[in-house]
Amino acid sequence: PTQKADVVRMIKIFTQKQTAAIGDGGNDVSMIQAADVGIGIVGKEGKQASLAADFSINRFCDVADLFLWHGRNSYNRSAVISQLIIHRGMIVAFIQCIYTISYFFIGTSLYTGVFTIGYSCYYLAFPAFVLVVDQDVSKQAAVFLYPELYQELVKGRALNYKTFLIWSLLSVYQASIILFGAVFLHVIPSTWLNLEALTFTALVFIELLNAATVVCKWQYIILMTHFASFAIYIGFMIILPGYYDITYISTIGFWLRVFVLVFIAWVPVWVIKKIYLRVNPPSYRKLRG
Repeated sequence: PTQKADVVRMIKIFTQKQTAAIGDGGNDVSMIQAADVGIGIVGKEGKQASLAADFSINRFCDVADLFLWHGRNSYNRSAVISQLIIHRGMIVAFIQCIYTISYFFIGTSLYTGVFTIGYSCYYLAFPAFVLVVDQDVSKQAAVFLYPELYQELVKGRALNYKTFLIWSLLSVYQASIILFGAVFLHVIPSTWLNLEALTFTALVFIELLNAATVVCKWQYIILMTHFASFAIYIGFMIILPGYYDITYISTIGFWLRVFVLVFIAWVPVWVIKKIYLRVNPPSYRKLRG
């Protein structure tokens, strides 16, 4: 058993690659634990291998499903969700940075209390995490028939320095529009309460649209989650009069200003993405025709 583990370690050292080990018996436990990904098969020799592994399967033929279907979906979803959440945090940080510099390095936070808690826990949590059910292609037309889909994952195009830089620049752009755009349009209200309400409402709507932009295939649960998040935020605006001036947010001028900020911050990004996908479509879009 130790020789199997030594072989795995040597492969990792000399190839500098990630390894996967598959076994079905107790003598495979050390090999499974030495590999980056351990897969145990429940067989006649018992469950020692499956209990010590990262993944447990009943048949050896299930390895293809594990790698080519579930593994691919897991990588794509993790890449999208992680970058979306990072962007969600960066845009707030950039808004605060721009706000501090613009107002002579004021030491107060633009968003406090229920704004910061609701932003992460109530308004935008569900649209991000519901992406775990998103899929770009069906299982019948997946990598079993089109290996090119899996080849894109090997190249690491879904999550790399380039994609991280794009999301970072998007955060800077949208944060600048939210604050500088409001100043340029002379729509910043005089009171602190209205300033928070205007910029934060635009921020929430922009993030909801950003989450909608990365969806590959709309499903009922994804659609309902976005509508529910929108309704939750509107409800909080009504039941929290201490944070929102009902008289101000009930005016047409408030919602017109929010629409202008959201339009300038999101529509150009959406148009650029559509053009890019048209000129340089990924493999899964080619399958859709």
